[in-house]
Amino acid sequence: MTPLRLHAAPHHAAAAAAVVSSPSSAPALLRAKPYHPKSAAACSLTVTATTPSRKAFLSCPDHGQAAAWPPRSAPASSPAALISSFQDLYEFICSGPLVDRIGYTKEKIAESIDRWLLCGAQVARLFRLNELNLSEAEKARIYHFYIPVFLWCEDQVTEHRAKYNEGDEIPPLVIGVSAPQGSGKTTLVFALDYLFRISGRNSATLSIDDFYLTAAEQAKLRESNPGNALLEFRGNAGSHDLPFSVETLESLIKLTKEGTKMKLPRYNKSAFGGRGDRDDPSAWPEVEGPLEVVLFEGWMLGFKPLPNDVVKAVDPQLEVVNKNLEAYYDAWDRFIESWIVIKIKEPNCVYQWRLQAEIAMRADGKPGMSDEEVMDFVSRYLPAYHAYLPTLYKEGPSGCNQEHLLVIDIDEERSPMWGR
Repeated sequence: MTPLRLHAAPHHAAAAAAVVSSPSSAPALLRAKPYHPKSAAACSLTVTATTPSRKAFLSCPDHGQAAAWPPRSAPASSPAALISSFQDLYEFICSGPLVDRIGYTKEKIAESIDRWLLCGAQVARLFRLNELNLSEAEKARIYHFYIPVFLWCEDQVTEHRAKYNEGDEIPPLVIGVSAPQGSGKTTLVFALDYLFRISGRNSATLSIDDFYLTAAEQAKLRESNPGNALLEFRGNAGSHDLPFSVETLESLIKLTKEGTKMKLPRYNKSAFGGRGDRDDPSAWPEVEGPLEVVLFEGWMLGFKPLPNDVVKAVDPQLEVVNKNLEAYYDAWDRFIESWIVIKIKEPNCVYQWRLQAEIAMRADGKPGMSDEEVMDFVSRYLPAYHAYLPTLYKEGPSGCNQEHLLVIDIDEERSPMWGR
């Protein structure tokens, strides 16, 4: 067993406590910057317990004033107890299912333990948790999921930037996050973006949702495909503005200089009774260069067109969707150099995840879909999942370099697990 360098733990405990209790006392590199993620307004401030074992799924907080929120208080502990707790946490980190996949060993974790703990404190603070008093589910979410993925992403950015010479204008690394709806990709991207920013790396986030057709264009798509439920509403290939996608991504990767700016498109899913429409440009957030990383997430990122007989066997309505998919590599995937694929065991769990989200919305007094509406909504995506996920999991995303691919297996509780 690799011994943990326990002399570092008390130092970190004090540093982490100082960062959490007083943002102004944190080192400049770790001080929270003004933060306005696109997903904040749509995410509820909840940690939803799903089983008696306290497994939980962290949801995006509403981040109007993230830096001002205090964590939950914890009882004072003796130095001996703190050392023991940090040793236990080190062992817990080492036991995570992603450690090998991100290229870490127990020795490497021990050498970088301050980094793990400080990032953990920051993520706990982001979700208004106390890093010294986490439940097992909260510890797993942070130290088995968000922190390992962030450290892998940091390594990808470092490797990307090392390919250029000093003085070069370096385009940001685009990291694609492909994951089914409800699997936690938006919350993961939310945490990664936050960690990049407080670590001094300028980042931007995009979703494939931001490139949906306008309401008027979606109506035309529906009229031109009568009877095809897969193209009746937004979602499947064909319901995105691909030229607009290319224009946006090409402009974004050119933000390599100080003073360069652009606005990022956003989509309003609640417009037109839930059918959605592109937000007015006046509401789009602005990003400034130089950017180092772009986090691009979506449920169908990396899907590859398949032979027609294969998709027709799944659902005859997929034939048109499959034809539309042929243009998506040039519009999206070719911009992505590093990939994160969140892998699920069974596509039907998407229904349960969506149902949980809608029930939580209704419980909060917000408009939400009925159980029947959830079933109808998810049914429009399931054919694509059944057709394209097996190839995505077997071969990787379209155009992907396997050396820059991180596959994360998750269970029904959306927690990472050992790969099959």
